[in-house]
Amino acid sequence: MIAPTPDEVRDLMREFGFSPNVGQELLSLSFNSKVERYDDSVYAVLHFPIIVKSKIQRQTHEIDFIIGKNYLITTRYENVTSMQSFAKAFEVNSVLGPATHHLHGGHLFAAIVSNLYRALVLESDTLVQKLEYIEDHIFDGHEKKLVMDISLAGREIYDLTIALTPHREMLGSLEAPLARMFGPEFGYYMRGVLSEYERLQNTTASLRESMNELRETNNSMLNAKQNEVMKTFSVLAFVFVPVSFIMTLFQMQLPGTPFQESGINFWVALGGMLCISFIFFLYFKRKGWL
Repeated sequence: MIAPTPDEVRDLMREFGFSPNVGQELLSLSFNSKVERYDDSVYAVLHFPIIVKSKIQRQTHEIDFIIGKNYLITTRYENVTSMQSFAKAFEVNSVLGPATHHLHGGHLFAAIVSNLYRALVLESDTLVQKLEYIEDHIFDGHEKKLVMDISLAGREIYDLTIALTPHREMLGSLEAPLARMFGPEFGYYMRGVLSEYERLQNTTASLRESMNELRETNNSMLNAKQNEVMKTFSVLAFVFVPVSFIMTLFQMQLPGTPFQESGINFWVALGGMLCISFIFFLYFKRKGWL
């Protein structure tokens, strides 16, 4: 169901007999993931990252699961593409495929959550493409622009990580009650769900490591360029130190100061300063400092 109304929730409560507390939960969003155990059902809330137009959003999709012995109820508050794709595939398979009467709510829960994790792995390829673009252009001399690109990619990876972090605890909390409900053999299906989750977590960790390496490389190149600029300014400033000294020396109005009354004093001083500056320039150039 998508954004169920109070009447729809009451109808479900009459048909499946789950707790009124769960019915109340279905009418509003939950801010945190959680698992609640009841006598004949398990209520779970999971939040999944949203990827829209190749960008991971800071908001998440909330999906509520009511898992019963012979039923599974899911509610969400907006369209989730991977959920719709799973529902269509399940409908087609139930008509054209082998009989599905042996399936129970636990099977459906494991299949849906595994499908959501697989979809996120595929959608995370957009982050891979962004990091590949950064890697391809990291030596093009646009370090300042790449600082923003890397920061945006880093924020998306961070949002993905934060959204998925509670899932490990929630899946662990579901193992025992679902094993009691469906038998110890159901542990095989939960291990499959955990395997898909670990695959997604490994993908996220790999993206984070790649992003950190690119950030360090870009920062090193940016620092090297800034150091080169500072070195050039320092050398140029040192070149003009003797020039400033000579200018200050000839500005002193003291008896015996040379060239005070000469008509060529300006040109002599200018020539001397240029010669000294040129000598320093050649010296620094030869040392490779310029």
